[in-house]
Amino acid sequence: KKTWMADLLPEDADGGELARDGRVMEMLSEHTLLGWLEGYLLTGRHGFFHTYEAFAHVIDSMFNQHAKWLDISKNHVPWRAPVASENILLSSTVWRQDHNGFSHQDPGFIDVVTNKSPSVTRIYLPPDANTLLAVADHCLRSTDYINVIVADKQKHMQFTTIDEAVVHCSKGIGIWRRACTDADAEPDVVLASCGDVPTLEALAAAAILRERLPDLKLRFVNVVDLYKMRPASEHPHGSSERDFDSLFTTNKPVIFNFHGYPWLIHKLAYRFANHENLHVRGYKEEGNINTPLELAMLNQIDRFSLVIDVIDRVPGLATRAAHLKEEMKDAIIDNVNY
Repeated sequence: KKTWMADLLPEDADGGELARDGRVMEMLSEHTLLGWLEGYLLTGRHGFFHTYEAFAHVIDSMFNQHAKWLDISKNHVPWRAPVASENILLSSTVWRQDHNGFSHQDPGFIDVVTNKSPSVTRIYLPPDANTLLAVADHCLRSTDYINVIVADKQKHMQFTTIDEAVVHCSKGIGIWRRACTDADAEPDVVLASCGDVPTLEALAAAAILRERLPDLKLRFVNVVDLYKMRPASEHPHGSSERDFDSLFTTNKPVIFNFHGYPWLIHKLAYRFANHENLHVRGYKEEGNINTPLELAMLNQIDRFSLVIDVIDRVPGLATRAAHLKEEMKDAIIDNVNY
């Protein structure tokens, strides 16, 4: 229940959401809340710091200092006992700010996190509720990390069973066979996603492509653990060159639909062989008080833009799929309030 120090009314006594010894602490001060959590962790307990994604930047410096402290404590002060990980849960995400608008659209906190020591930072973007449960379970069991979880709090489609979610999150990255048409063959294109809304739009694009271009060899890859896009030599959760090349090929176009700023993926993946064919779509500071679909289209992470991107980048499709491309352009015009 929520901690409550003010008056308690009779209706709060039985089945209410308020309590003198509640475990949910709420206050409109990110600094105070994170300070509370750090003290809570250092006294041997576990918890989450939950905030709007756009306003996590308020605690950038506090995150930086805790990451530095953890790095030294974990790696250079052997007499210090492990402490429960600092779990930062970001919701009210950039792609669901249709009512708040441009001021609440900023997915850049994870960019800040990637600058800190790989020994203490972890970033997860679960695509549905079951992967969120699997990730949260892992994070609450961990010690000496800062785990950042990015997950929207609105209702979303469910893509995995809990067993599938555990396996997928354990790998951190993997092929979703149900969305593919490249079984036992070399793909013509790889469509990848990272984040809940980008995954939904990428799956919708894959469905259009499977229906309208059944001969296209499409591979669908989903990323839960963001650091899988980094070489293993640079991060403990990184991918080996063999694993990365196996998933993303060494010479085929890769359209990557990302939750955050697109250049972050390039920063992480630039050393891999197929980086020159990696085309990332993400948030590009385009938005207002839009519907979620409009916001996706303004930043070109929507299903229609992804289908167009595939047509433009796969050799031989530009003329063969010209009619489909025109339909996708029409759909964008029909759905965006210019």
